[in-house]
Amino acid sequence: MSHLSSFESNESITNALAPALISLKSIDLVYEVDGGVPFQALQNIDLDLNSGDFVCTIGPSGCGKTCLLRVLAGYETPTRGIVTLDDHPHTKPTAEVGVVFQQPNLFPWLTIEKNVEFGPRMKGVAAHERRRRVRHFLNMVNLLEASKKLPFQLSGGMKQRAAIARALANDPKIILMDEPFGALDAFTRESMQLNLHEIWRKTNKSIFFITHDVEEALLLSTRIVLMYANPGRIVEDIPNAFSAKLEELSPSELRLSREFIEMREYLVRRIKEADDY
Repeated sequence: MSHLSSFESNESITNALAPALISLKSIDLVYEVDGGVPFQALQNIDLDLNSGDFVCTIGPSGCGKTCLLRVLAGYETPTRGIVTLDDHPHTKPTAEVGVVFQQPNLFPWLTIEKNVEFGPRMKGVAAHERRRRVRHFLNMVNLLEASKKLPFQLSGGMKQRAAIARALANDPKIILMDEPFGALDAFTRESMQLNLHEIWRKTNKSIFFITHDVEEALLLSTRIVLMYANPGRIVEDIPNAFSAKLEELSPSELRLSREFIEMREYLVRRIKEADDY
């Protein structure tokens, strides 16, 4: 099967030709562990994230997915290579890059609306604009009725939706997500996937999304980045057109299609090859 030609979309081709929003060139990340012994977490990473991309990163445990996200976020300084955001050096966290983790990390003493408002308030956004953003994004994630509640009063899925609204309210150019649905039950997870896909479609934000779930990557992404470990490296960057079909088909219908099954089996086989390597 020619997986590139079979699943490539016109949208992926167009985005590939656009200037990169975030660009990583020849990135190495080396830690010193066990009394100074070097450990190479990332090796020779080249990656461009374009405006409007939804990039899912998959691979075996320990392949450097979270390390890669931390470099993209500006939390880690690479040992070698260059990271740019809009063609400018990107060396520290910035409001232009939002991050959503597996645990929502909401401020427990603030209401949901105050959590969502926090970033714009720290940026000095005017009060009337803050209120507009809070209402707009809480409505987008179906949490307007919960706006006055505290985080402990919400379910896991509701907390994660609040975390996404908080990231969006800061108006970043890209949102990085580290297994944001990994702790949710299967029913809530599928609901959140559809909700996130709709948010991405409406906002056209660029999203970088880490997952261990191959089907989740196929349902959500415009591109799938496959990583291997020891050292962490990118082995494939695959255009993916399945998420565009969510406009017409349900996730269940997509999962039953021959092309979806073939691509899932291909990716699972590649990940297994990495584990056996």
